[in-house]
Amino acid sequence: MITEIFSSITSWYLEHINYGTVILLMSIESSFIPFPSEIVVPPAAYKAAQGSLNAFGVFFAATAGALIGATFNYFFAFFLGRKVLYRLADTRIAHFLLITRHTLEKAESYFIKYGRSSTFIGRLIPAIRQLISLPAGFAKMNFKRFLLFTALGSGLWNIILVLLGFFLYTQKELLEEYYTDISIFFFVCGIIFFGYMLYKGLKKENQ
Repeated sequence: MITEIFSSITSWYLEHINYGTVILLMSIESSFIPFPSEIVVPPAAYKAAQGSLNAFGVFFAATAGALIGATFNYFFAFFLGRKVLYRLADTRIAHFLLITRHTLEKAESYFIKYGRSSTFIGRLIPAIRQLISLPAGFAKMNFKRFLLFTALGSGLWNIILVLLGFFLYTQKELLEEYYTDISIFFFVCGIIFFGYMLYKGLKKENQ
């Protein structure tokens, strides 16, 4: 059933690609509803390559959508709290949306491990990307910092997707290979970034 819904939405989107639908589906992708950005941004970027859209417009629409979805998650978790979210994760509706206690725990442990920078790093990692805003919300992370790190992480990922779609969309197999390699690359970069921030923090405390 999920596959059928997913296919229907994808077919509809491919027939109605514009800035509005990019914002809409990226808002969904960035919330807790699983819809991959790899299906949204590259086709729109390819239309930009054909002259139907503007590549910068696609980037800004995708990033705006990501911020809308992430903000929804943040305040949803902020007001409901951790206990309620974990109870919701055990319901059938949550499981239908591919959310389980395990996936929520994974996102929370990632947030605890990497702190506020996780909202930047997490935007570059599949499976973490959609849910990282929830622990930020129930931990009541500073909202301005949350928006900044989310915008940076989402923006960086969207730049990559726009470039790949603009230049390589017709080469689907090559695109899929790059998605995997890029995800691994940015995960490693995120670890290095976190290590650097931790080093600076420890150095400052010892001065």
